Amino acid sequence: MKLITRHTDYAVSALCCIAKKAGPATVSELCTELEMPYAFLRGILQKLQKNGILGSSKGRTGGFELAKRPDKISLFRIMDIFQDTLRANGCVLKKHPCPRRKDCVLRKSISRVQNIMREKFEAITIQSLLQKRVLDK
Repeated sequence: MKLITRHTDYAVSALCCIAKKAGPATVSELCTELEMPYAFLRGILQKLQKNGILGSSKGRTGGFELAKRPDKISLFRIMDIFQDTLRANGCVLKKHPCPRRKDCVLRKSISRVQNIMREKFEAITIQSLLQKRVLDK
């Protein structure tokens, strides 16, 4: 099971880089610093802007800036933008749920694990990553 996709990973790296800057960051600056392909990173930044995580301005002094405080941007939110919703239980992903869904003992246990994973990913913020703090709650 792959929890973090490349898009999410790059988005988090770009957000951390933008959060450290005093002013707007251009795509070119970010590409150089993060060693990412221009078109790929631009698409990620535009998607973050469309979802209210980034703001942008045009012109010589323009670029991308955080639209929210770094402590308000969670890893879970970034995952939600770039990945399918985090689900550890395949029976709820199907168009027609499993007929044993109500009686399944495994489903209840996996649902608890899924809720814990969500809580942990929501607790990881851009701010906490910048502080290089390990969250062990």
